[in-house]
Amino acid sequence: MRDQLAERIAHLMPRAQSDLADLVAIPSIADPRSYPPEDCRRAAEWVRDAFAEVGFRDLRLAETSDGSLAVLGERPGPAGAPTVLLYSHYDVQPPMDEAAWDSPPFTLTEREGRWYGRGAADCKGNILTQLTALRAWGEDVPVHLKLVCEGSEEQGTGGLEDYLHDHPEELRADVVLVCDTGNATAGVPSVTVGLRGVTEVVVRVNTLASAAHSGMFGGAAPDALAALIHMLATLRDDKGQTAVRGLDQEGSWPGRDYPVEQFRRDARVLEGVGLFGAGDAGVADLLWARPALTVLGIDCPPVVGSAAAVQPAAAARLSLRVPPGTDPVRAQDALVGHLEQVAPWGVRLEIERGPANSPFLAATGGPAYTALADAMQEAFGHELALLGGGGSIPLCNALAEQFPKAEIMLLGVEEPASLIHAPNESVDPGEISRMALAIALFLGRLGRP
Repeated sequence: MRDQLAERIAHLMPRAQSDLADLVAIPSIADPRSYPPEDCRRAAEWVRDAFAEVGFRDLRLAETSDGSLAVLGERPGPAGAPTVLLYSHYDVQPPMDEAAWDSPPFTLTEREGRWYGRGAADCKGNILTQLTALRAWGEDVPVHLKLVCEGSEEQGTGGLEDYLHDHPEELRADVVLVCDTGNATAGVPSVTVGLRGVTEVVVRVNTLASAAHSGMFGGAAPDALAALIHMLATLRDDKGQTAVRGLDQEGSWPGRDYPVEQFRRDARVLEGVGLFGAGDAGVADLLWARPALTVLGIDCPPVVGSAAAVQPAAAARLSLRVPPGTDPVRAQDALVGHLEQVAPWGVRLEIERGPANSPFLAATGGPAYTALADAMQEAFGHELALLGGGGSIPLCNALAEQFPKAEIMLLGVEEPASLIHAPNESVDPGEISRMALAIALFLGRLGRP
């Protein structure tokens, strides 16, 4: 069966490239404040029509509580066969600095063996992986299939989680393939078993009624930007590790390690610049087992156009990622408490709390995990690696709560070189073909043990 499926997938790869080009060309950014919602609808319709061609029935665009459209459908299988839910999302991140792209972000461009474009990996490449696996099977898929492809995952607004709560039977399954992660590196088959949770706060500092001349008042006038810098500096220790008071920094990752040199290449760390961390903590510990604070943005005058003035106000947006086992609400409380404690000079603080998404830890060892491990090893020629994930996929926790007996598995084509969420996002087409083969083999093993 492997050779037949592999041959079919090889023949299908030109179509996968063409289809991915069509889908990437739709700038489906789920932020109606800045982007037209019609583009998200076009992407949803594209997904609906593509899955109709591979035998899905009752395909529909379901509006969720945040206004986005989820693509839902079902493909019946043999009597008594298990049900597999295929998850993905069609919305994408904004292109950010378009000048930093080496090719147009919404034009799929082949370069040095990779396909470049926004969403090429996250997550439209995963949609094409699912379609390619099903096209390889043809009309004889040996399991029941359900589909959910959401339209606001990148915004984290919770529309699909609300829909699941109100319509659980539409997504009920024995196995869930969350196709929105990836491998440790291209060619190394991996399943993500843990996801960080995430919470955000925006901290605003106010000190003066208006800006004050730095020559006349600087030195005594309380500088809001200086206060903010002081506060942010306390969020890391001397070795760069997150130092939010009340958060555990001793966690260790039990799965595959992340070699330092590989991480430096993947993260594009400049030569001579050291990594964050302390003592014997490995990269995997810091990424997947410990909290991580990131300053996402600061409101202050830019260098060009700035004046000789003491600043009356400054603000920062902070993201706190937390590992499995950490309550994100308590972590947010710890961050807010830390900021309040370290605020200097009696400055006025305003702290706006963002949503708190819980971390996720998958249960492993069930029959579907065994089937997937065997299928991925057969498809890639390497033993399966267990990874953590830095991203947050709130739907995983919602599915686990609704269907506690379901096996939820996270996989995909988004390996480190893909640069998801950054300029010049790309996908290795070899990852699409190998992952499509792995999914096809998995469906065969699950449906015909």
